[in-house]
Amino acid sequence: MTEATSAYAAAGVDIEAGDRAVELMKAHVARTRRPEVLGGLGGFAGFFDASAFKGYDHPVLATSTDGVGTKVAIAQALDKHDTIGFDLIGMLVDDLVVVGAEPLFVTDYIACGKVVPERIADIVKGIAAACEVAGAALLGGETAEHPGLLDPDEYDIAGATTGVVERSKILGPDRVRPGDVVVALASSGLHSNGYSLVRHVLLNRAGWALDRDVPELGTTLGEELLTPTQVYAQDILALIEAAEVHAISHVTGGGLANNLARVLPAGLAATLRRDSWTPPAIFQLVQQVGQVSQPDIEATLNMGVGMALVAPADAVDQLVRTASDRGLTAWVLGETVAVEGDARVDLTGSHAG
Repeated sequence: MTEATSAYAAAGVDIEAGDRAVELMKAHVARTRRPEVLGGLGGFAGFFDASAFKGYDHPVLATSTDGVGTKVAIAQALDKHDTIGFDLIGMLVDDLVVVGAEPLFVTDYIACGKVVPERIADIVKGIAAACEVAGAALLGGETAEHPGLLDPDEYDIAGATTGVVERSKILGPDRVRPGDVVVALASSGLHSNGYSLVRHVLLNRAGWALDRDVPELGTTLGEELLTPTQVYAQDILALIEAAEVHAISHVTGGGLANNLARVLPAGLAATLRRDSWTPPAIFQLVQQVGQVSQPDIEATLNMGVGMALVAPADAVDQLVRTASDRGLTAWVLGETVAVEGDARVDLTGSHAG
């Protein structure tokens, strides 16, 4: 260790630990490699061969950036770090795919109080595994040690992704018409949104421990809260290929109605029927234990709907069949109607069960 690195270590930054972390993560990153990726891990920048776009008439790049939010606190409390990457990648690539874009590559950023190589490698292992599911290359990233700003066991993760779509095939509000049907794809659970509410209700106010067995959930509270986000990217691309789709909403922070309204044009409303599905137990539990009103919980959590597709009525059967063939639960949520004024989404009735 040189005098300079010794001084840096004394200040709380361990360069050698960072180097070990890179070595541990290399095999995970290598599994995400696509043919268009040039070079290897460790450079100042990652390279992606854009000549792959020559097959497009008018390629358009799409980009998205996001983080995981306070769900990382659950991973840290349970000392389980190899699934949180699915939450990051789900938040990133599934914002791209709803416009019809194929995710190409991802870059990540991990900030931590202290670099523990095995922990960093576990985080990257999950990110890489989720990239494999999404079909995206993990092109590069950064691990930054922030002693004094974060406690030794604390970290946060964020990332960015880029994809490509043919301009004539971009999905969005301009394609949606009155009479289109809204098809839901089930979520895998809470995904990565609303954890400030969930933690406040169940951990802080109710005082539940993460290792508490919860019969309604069929598992411990911690295991339920750490359930990875569903990564839909390849499924959505398959659905778009199988049948006509006009627009898609990724149901994240803000809930189903608010996110669906983002893909509807002015003068159109979607009427969704609550009796078409039963929210999984975790949503009912948060609402009951926290005495959260229906409007508040629906404006915060996904309520069991991870994606909402808007499509012509004659495409619905094919969409539901294709989703089922790919292991996804899909159902008809409602339909769109012409209205006066701005786009809106109305939820009617009560949940089944």
